[in-house]
Amino acid sequence: MAIVVHLEQKLKEKSMTGKELCRLVGITEANLSILRSGKAKGVRFSTINKICYYLGCDVGDILAFDGQLEDDDEE
Repeated sequence: MAIVVHLEQKLKEKSMTGKELCRLVGITEANLSILRSGKAKGVRFSTINKICYYLGCDVGDILAFDGQLEDDDEE
């Protein structure tokens, strides 16, 4: 995976549950689970904006590039 998701660590740092974040951001727990696992193929900027707002962090605190090129065909 070329993009690494550090959402779990941020939630722990802020002592916030995934359920609470879902309520604040307006996404389902299933969608948050996909994002947390790093299996999401895309995410709306508005969702990232809300996540960063409620966690009090920057985009780079929850998403990182691992230096690898990921093919679109990879699953």
